[in-house]
Amino acid sequence: MKKILRNNKGQGVMEYMIITSLVGIICITAVKGLGSRVKTRLEDASSKITESIKID
Repeated sequence: MKKILRNNKGQGVMEYMIITSLVGIICITAVKGLGSRVKTRLEDASSKITESIKID
């Protein structure tokens, strides 16, 4: 009986580790994918602000 309980605890920890790893991988992928889009939009906004503030 104790052996079965130990296996279940180990299995729970392993499942937790797998889920945590998958969530981490998904987060990293999302940040990489969205990071370039955010950078592009911020650069566009910055250039538009710079153009509108130019003093001749």
